Amino acid sequence: MPERIHRVNQYVMGWIGYFRLVETPSVLQTIEGWIRRRLRLCQWLQWKRVRTRIRELRALGLKETAVMEIANTRKGAWRTTKTPQLHQALGKTYWTTQGLKSLTQRYFELRQG
Repeated sequence: MPERIHRVNQYVMGWIGYFRLVETPSVLQTIEGWIRRRLRLCQWLQWKRVRTRIRELRALGLKETAVMEIANTRKGAWRTTKTPQLHQALGKTYWTTQGLKSLTQRYFELRQG
C-alpha cells in the first residue's frame, strides 16, 4: 500500500500543478473523495479473508459490533467502501497518516502562493 500511495501522490501533485487555475475547488474535493474510496477498495481487497478483515478493523479501533457487521457483509467490495464503518476506520485521518497528500490543500497552497 505505501508504494501505491506514493505513486498516487506523484501523479496527483503533478496534476494539480496543471489544474491549479480551476475556479471550482469542489470538483477537486469530489476527486479527492473518489481517490480515498478507491484506496479503501484496494485495502479491502487486500484483506481477502474475513478473519483478516476482523483483525485489521479491530486494530483500527472499530467497535466490535461494527467490525462483525462489516467483516461479514455480503455486499460487493465497491459498495462496502461506502459504508459508515469503513469511513470511520479508513477515513481522512487514516490516509493522511499513511502519507496520502491532500489534493485540495495543495490547490489552496498553489492558489495563494
